Amino acid sequence: MGRNLQGWHIVVLVVVILLLFGAKRLPDLAKSVGQSMRIFKREVKDLTSDDAPSAAPPAAP
Repeated sequence: MGRNLQGWHIVVLVVVILLLFGAKRLPDLAKSVGQSMRIFKREVKDLTSDDAPSAAPPAAP
């Protein structure tokens, strides 16, 4: 049984979100979600760059 997201699913989801949060709080909610996603992406990028081998091997003591 496939789970395809149809147009009316999105409409119902938007109505539920509007009822839960109210129209006045949605811009603040969207802004905070966007900031959180940017922070998450930056942290993931930093972690993957830390795992990558460095260009020059460390000098032997």
